[in-house]
Amino acid sequence: MKKTLMVAALTGVFATAAHAQSSVTLYGLIDAGITYANNSGGHSLWKASSGTVNGSRWGLRGAEDLGGGLKAIFTLENGFNIMNGTASQSARMFGRQAFVGLASDQYGAVTLGRQYDSVVDYLAPLSNTGTQYGGTIAAHPFDNDNLNNSVRFNNTIKYSSVNYAGFKFGGTYSFSNSTNFANNRAYSFGANYNWGGLNFAAAYLQLNNDVTSTTFHGALGTAANSPTSSAAGAQTGEWTFLAGRQRTFGGGINYTFGPATAGFVYTQTNLSNANGGGISGTQSGTGSATTGGIAFNANSARFQNFEGNIRYALTPALSLAGAYTYTRANLGGGVNPNYNTVALQSDYALSKRTDVYLQGDWQHVSSNPENIGAYLNGLGSASTRQDQVAVTVGMRHRF
Repeated sequence: MKKTLMVAALTGVFATAAHAQSSVTLYGLIDAGITYANNSGGHSLWKASSGTVNGSRWGLRGAEDLGGGLKAIFTLENGFNIMNGTASQSARMFGRQAFVGLASDQYGAVTLGRQYDSVVDYLAPLSNTGTQYGGTIAAHPFDNDNLNNSVRFNNTIKYSSVNYAGFKFGGTYSFSNSTNFANNRAYSFGANYNWGGLNFAAAYLQLNNDVTSTTFHGALGTAANSPTSSAAGAQTGEWTFLAGRQRTFGGGINYTFGPATAGFVYTQTNLSNANGGGISGTQSGTGSATTGGIAFNANSARFQNFEGNIRYALTPALSLAGAYTYTRANLGGGVNPNYNTVALQSDYALSKRTDVYLQGDWQHVSSNPENIGAYLNGLGSASTRQDQVAVTVGMRHRF
């Protein structure tokens, strides 16, 4: 009898220890607000909005201690529209992230699944759109550099290093999952370094695709041309550009001094094999256009973004933030619009988990012979004029 009780007690102790070495966390963020736009497709717009600054999401994050500084990790994260309850990211169950892998205290982590690229991981946190101080509407035109993670990548293996005295680096490779190995694949790499109040980052992203004249439903709408392997590859159902190859690279610096942080970010996106492709979405303009988008008029196109940003904590609860981005675009055939985008935000924390914000965004398009309308990301339709203004009052709750 005593032996039986002892075995039962020891079993309970070991079960408790094993349970303590594993954890699963439920987390999430809800962003809801009311947005006014002065011109969306030629009309003023009032709308109840979800994810104006940060996309609404919920997720599960877990870890199991395997011993020797090694653990198994996973993340499953769903994106949704709080206003109607529907799933985002092409109605995927876990469209924001879904991965599993191993993490070592000494060597870093290797994960497999649907994941962010290195531009999002390393460079975006230095920009306005990649933080809680700017978000979706503050993205560079069309989110041309993916700093607002309009595209996430399937079939991805990722390596993330540990922190080496402030220096971290990593990379991704996203498989096409087809016999045409190089079609509809992507890869990226990046790094950042923190030293005192300084934070430096740089990253590179490349996407490869074969473009044919088949109907394609993209991240912002429907266009006439699409990559042939979009059914199974790295970017299924989510696109910004229809081009044979996209190369995006950039760098940035932030400096924190007291309650203020100021920064500068530069990015460039080069598109090749682009003739007949374009920007997916509901853009406005008098030039030739794909169905629901702006067409490229040459074999190559380019976007350059120059962003300056600043944020200041007036009190522990109240913060102000702003950014200005100058974007030089070359769409081919002499179509070279320049975009000037301003984002301003004030945020007040009601608690550690709940805050309210007021955000204003303005964009003006110049050097614009094709009369391409301004387009603030996330509003749905471009302006019929060269200016577009959006104002949002919203709240966020984290759990």
